[in-house]
Amino acid sequence: MRKLFLFLSAVLVISCSSVDCPFKNMVRTYYNVYDHKGALLQLPDTLTIFTKRVDGSDTILLNCGIGLQTFGLPVSYTRTEDTLYFHFYNNDYNVYDTVWIKKENYPHFESMECKVAYFHKLTEYSYTTNCIDSLILKNDKVDYDDQTTHFYLYPDTIRY
Repeated sequence: MRKLFLFLSAVLVISCSSVDCPFKNMVRTYYNVYDHKGALLQLPDTLTIFTKRVDGSDTILLNCGIGLQTFGLPVSYTRTEDTLYFHFYNNDYNVYDTVWIKKENYPHFESMECKVAYFHKLTEYSYTTNCIDSLILKNDKVDYDDQTTHFYLYPDTIRY
């Protein structure tokens, strides 16, 4: 009986595994803001970015960011295109731009014990130019890496 108990204890200890689900599990695109000379720019405006949910309601992704040089935005899991509404405002103006980002979605599994994540490959993008002068794609792969810049955002040179 004692041998059976030791055997079962050993089997349980060996069969148990330690699953390390990723601590940083936010999948985001990261933006750096630059001036027309290529230097990092701190936006003097207030910037709010929102999107529409599947049910048509708005959801705010970045609320009232002031003095931003960099920012990150979450990516939808399974939509093939994300539509982002950039709202630049201060005392002198109130301007909206829209950014459309098409992407391919890939489910990513760490383990059965971890929730599923989706990684993405950005395939196309377009934008309006009311306050955004240009938007440059620098890295098309979106995953857990929060050190990768995906877009360079150049605001309108008339305002900055």
